[in-house]
Amino acid sequence: MAEVEPRFNAPSVRLPPELQHLTRVVIRIGALYVSSTPVVLDTVLGSCISACLYDEEAKIGGMNHFMLPHSAEINPPTAARYGVQAMELLITRLMKMGADRRRLKAKVFGGGHVLQTLESADSVPQKNIEFIRKFMATERIPVLHEDVGGRRTRRVLFLPHLGEVHLKRLQTQEAMATRKEEEGFLSELDRKKTDGDATLF
Repeated sequence: MAEVEPRFNAPSVRLPPELQHLTRVVIRIGALYVSSTPVVLDTVLGSCISACLYDEEAKIGGMNHFMLPHSAEINPPTAARYGVQAMELLITRLMKMGADRRRLKAKVFGGGHVLQTLESADSVPQKNIEFIRKFMATERIPVLHEDVGGRRTRRVLFLPHLGEVHLKRLQTQEAMATRKEEEGFLSELDRKKTDGDATLF
């Protein structure tokens, strides 16, 4: 399953002074990253969700960034864009690095109503919120902090070795790029659905 690779030290976003000495990994839609060394995992969320999981005792943590709860495809080429696969991949990698699944704790962010769609129970952000809450409850992973919903874009800086999160709500102008990226992803999905419905003779 292909994933979007995270980017290292992208210069377009400035870190708080106390974090500038750490290596920074930018997590885009469909990416995830796990680390046992001091780094900053950096993502910007509109309607997407990021789950920050960590094992406090082993000092191992990781973050994902997914757009939708599920994919209509059995084996989607960018699996980590979808909640089910993104969560399974994140947990698997944490365990491979030495984390104990029984000790995992979570902090969850995103699901903001930032797209040009009506706010409803059937909207993308609301489906994402419902999915991540149900997933954590089913897997019995305690959620120590949750900041979801609303209408603001969030920037999340996660220190996986400590389990610490720095959260900032972005202004409208700063959030435009995130909204365009999400709208582009959803448009791409709509095109694939249309192509899939075509009949060839």
